[in-house]
Amino acid sequence: MKRKGQHFLLSAKARSFSIVEIFRLSDDEAFQLFKESRWSDTDGKPVCTRCGVVDNCSWLRTRKQWRCKDCNYTFSVTSGTIFANHKLPLRVYLAAIALYSNAAKGLSSLQMSRDLNVQYKTAFVLMHKLRESLQDKRHDKLEGEIEMDAAYVNGHVRPINRIENRKDLRLAKHRNPKKRAVITMRQRGNPGEGANKTLSFVAKSENQTTIKKLADNHIATGSTVFADEHSAYNVLHGQFPTMRVNHRSIYSGPNGENTNQAESFFSRFRRMHLGQVHKMGNLYLDRYANEIAYREDTRRRSNGDIFSDIVGRCAQSPVSKDLCGYWQGNKPAKENLMI
Repeated sequence: MKRKGQHFLLSAKARSFSIVEIFRLSDDEAFQLFKESRWSDTDGKPVCTRCGVVDNCSWLRTRKQWRCKDCNYTFSVTSGTIFANHKLPLRVYLAAIALYSNAAKGLSSLQMSRDLNVQYKTAFVLMHKLRESLQDKRHDKLEGEIEMDAAYVNGHVRPINRIENRKDLRLAKHRNPKKRAVITMRQRGNPGEGANKTLSFVAKSENQTTIKKLADNHIATGSTVFADEHSAYNVLHGQFPTMRVNHRSIYSGPNGENTNQAESFFSRFRRMHLGQVHKMGNLYLDRYANEIAYREDTRRRSNGDIFSDIVGRCAQSPVSKDLCGYWQGNKPAKENLMI
């Protein structure tokens, strides 16, 4: 890692970073790293966050801020980003991103608070800001061979102690109303590569209306869909070439009829749920699912590459409407559900 006036650039040289090096960054080096990531299109030259003028500002050295000469607006390297109004040094946020990048199956807020020596509340909001930065706009449709599957979470109902008082949990009226279906759509890559693009969604159940809506919005015409025997996917026949596998009798058919990549997504998702965070509130369930989608899509990339990508995403993400003032009561009004 380059030191003493030389920049720690977000380039191929940074892809072999170690967490120790990130923790050893000085405040000035962390500032320079975030600055070059924030304004990568202008080679690190500051851009006024109000009027958009490039590199026409005066540097306020004691405050580490700029003042635009056109509109007289004062801004910092984090103004207008997800880290706006931050209280901790930038190197702490970069250390958090480094720890987050290394966690193959996610990281709990409690673990992050211990590693960074900050309050749990601070780590909780920071982790959700990182997850928010990973959410893509999902404009591009999946194409080629697409696997679809779903898994249910938050549906456990603790049985009543005495057997004579227990209810039939197979009936809808006795089920947990917080139960949600996490639906994944994975685009297969070249043979032997697994999936290369993953989308995740949250719905109240795995039904034909939801599956039809997802397929219309996110699967390109002519693609082949792979699904299991669930009746929700019957609606896809006639719209897409659809190959089904009956998991009651076989896991993989002779012509590639399987949902192994979707199962791989849920394998990592379950390990994060049960082994790391333990509890996922429905209010942010879509962000947890999207985090695993990101980890699946970047599983073959180096730690430094993932670190650089997340830093860039944080630098380009706008101020969070849901997490700014979270512990003062500013929370999402409702969960992000498909149907």
